[in-house]
Amino acid sequence: MRLTPREVLARYHRAMVNRSADDLADLYAADALHTFPFRAPLFPARLEGREEIRALYRAAWGASPVRLAEIHDVVVHDAADPEVVIGEWEGTGTVEPDGRPFRATGLLTLRVRNGEIVETRDYMDVFGTYHAMGRLKDVVTAAENAAATA
Repeated sequence: MRLTPREVLARYHRAMVNRSADDLADLYAADALHTFPFRAPLFPARLEGREEIRALYRAAWGASPVRLAEIHDVVVHDAADPEVVIGEWEGTGTVEPDGRPFRATGLLTLRVRNGEIVETRDYMDVFGTYHAMGRLKDVVTAAENAAATA
């Protein structure tokens, strides 16, 4: 039985909360594309293929002190295209080791074909996430350095 786009989105959110790069990557087609249109320094603009997606999320979630406890306030929009689902989300959790509260928001546009994600456009609040992790200055410095060399 193939998963619907809404079912894939629900599993995507579950993988985020569980910090399971394998569960997330296994939702993707082998040649899927995952892009981050709201690009931030220190983070790639695009990931190509299931294994690149797996590797990035394994490294990012493994190094991150952020622990999502839940994703809520999800609003799901069906598109005119039956392969596409759009999900607005808000996640809450903590930043370790001190347990400070954490909140992140985002919007995902998934194109699901034959039960697998073939394309994701991931609009996450990257700067808010870096701020919560205490790394906002690193991102600002990287942005300034990139602008100076452009």
